[in-house]
Amino acid sequence: MADDHDVSRRDFVKTAGAAAVISAPAIQTVKAANDQVNFGLIGVGSRGQYLLQHINQTDRGRCVALCDLYEPSLTKGAGIAGTSPKIFKDYRELLSQKDVDCVYIATPLFQHFPVTRDALQAGKHVFCEKSLVFKPEEVHALRQLAAQYPKQVLQVGLQRRYSKYYQTARQMIEKGVLGKVTNVQAQWHRNTFARDPWNRPLPPGLTDRFYNWRKYREFSGGLTAELGSHQIDVADWMFGSTPEFVVGVGGLDHVKDGRDIYDNIQLIYKYPQGQKLMYSAIGTNQHLSLFAGTRNQFGECIMGTEGTIEITVGTDDEPAIGLWFSEPRKATVTPAGAKKEAPAVAGATLAGTGSGTRGLPIILDKDQVNANDSFLQKEMKFARRWLASKGVMAIEEDKNPVNVEIEAFFDSVRTGARPKADLEVGLADSIAVILSNLAMDEGRRVYFNEIEKMGRAVEKPKKA
Repeated sequence: MADDHDVSRRDFVKTAGAAAVISAPAIQTVKAANDQVNFGLIGVGSRGQYLLQHINQTDRGRCVALCDLYEPSLTKGAGIAGTSPKIFKDYRELLSQKDVDCVYIATPLFQHFPVTRDALQAGKHVFCEKSLVFKPEEVHALRQLAAQYPKQVLQVGLQRRYSKYYQTARQMIEKGVLGKVTNVQAQWHRNTFARDPWNRPLPPGLTDRFYNWRKYREFSGGLTAELGSHQIDVADWMFGSTPEFVVGVGGLDHVKDGRDIYDNIQLIYKYPQGQKLMYSAIGTNQHLSLFAGTRNQFGECIMGTEGTIEITVGTDDEPAIGLWFSEPRKATVTPAGAKKEAPAVAGATLAGTGSGTRGLPIILDKDQVNANDSFLQKEMKFARRWLASKGVMAIEEDKNPVNVEIEAFFDSVRTGARPKADLEVGLADSIAVILSNLAMDEGRRVYFNEIEKMGRAVEKPKKA
C-alpha cells in the first residue's frame, strides 16, 4: 500500500491479485466436536473490533490470526482477542496459515469480493460482512466460484435474519396474521450534524480516503450499501421475493465534507405481487415515528390487509422491539328493517377514519404457553406478557442477533449446515444495492433483470 496509507484500487490490486496466486488446499475441517474453531479476521477496523468483542461472548471460536494495513488497529484487535494471534498486513499470508479454519471479512466494501474469492480458493470457510460484493461482475463471478466450492460455508453479515423478533414476524406472516402483506416502510435516519460516524477525525499519517472510506464512491456503496442493505433484505424476506424494479432520488445537499456519495436517499421498490418497499435514509434528523418516538434512527413498518408490525433490531444498549397492530374490525351489517342512524361526516377526506388499535408486543417462542409447562411457568409467562402489553417491561431476546449469527457460522463450519444468510441472500442484497444506486444516478426505473447483462464480458465478433 502507499506510504501515506491511502487506499486506491491500484494499490489494492498490487496486494490482492497481481502478485501471487494462493494454492487451493483441502477444505479446512474441525478435528473434534468439542474443539473451538480457529478463525482469522481480515479487517480490524471499527467493525472488525466489534465482531471480536461479540465473538468473545461466545464459546465457539478462537482467534489465531489478524490482518490489517493499519498498525494501531492490529494492536487494538489483538488486545480484544486476548489470544496472542499472529499478525499480518497481507491477507494472503493469513490465508496460507494451516491452522485457520475460517475467516471473518470486515474490510471496506470494495475489498469484499477479492478477499472472499481468495479465501474460498485457499480452502477457508467465509463470513463476509454486508454488502457481499461491490460491482455487477462480482455478482456473477462469486456465484460461479462458490459453485466450485460447495462444501465451504459462505455466510453474510445480515444479523436481522438471526433475530427471534424478525423470525417471529415472518412466522406471523406465514400464518396469515397480517393478511396479505402489501407494503413495508423502512428508514435509517441519522443527524450527521450532531455526530457523523463516517467523518471521523483523522489520526496522524492517515488520509481521509483511507480512514473515512465510506464517503467515497471508489470504495463504498454509500447509504444504500452501509445502511439500506439491512432493511432491503428484511423486505425481501417478509415479502418472500426480490423486487422487479426500483426508482429513487438521491442528493448531496447538506453535508459538505468532500464526500461524493449521497447524503440523503429515498427509494421505492416494486415487487412481483404489487408489494412496495419505501425506503429513506437522511443525514439531518434521526427521529423515528415508530414506537411512539421512544427509539430513533432505524426501524421497519410491515403492513398487511389484517394488521401491521412495527419492528426494530436490538443493539448492545437497547432491546429489540416488535409491536403488532390489528386492523379495525369490519363494519357490522344492520339487520333488514332495523333503523340505522347515519353518522355525521364532515367530508370525503374523513370517511372511514377513526381511533386506531393499541400495539401489542410480539410474543417470542420462549413466552408461548405450552402444554408441558408447569403452573408456575405458565403464570410467569402470562405475567411477562401482561407487563409487556402495559409497557412496563420488554420481552427480550435471549441473545443479541450478532452473537446468534456468529454462533451459527461456527456451527455451520462444524456441520456444513446452510446459513440463513447464505450466498444467494447476500447476492440478492448486493444486487439491490448496485441497482438502487444506478436508479438514483441515472434518474430512471431500473429493472432487476438488468443485472444479468451487467458486468459480463462482451465477446468480440470473429474476423471473417
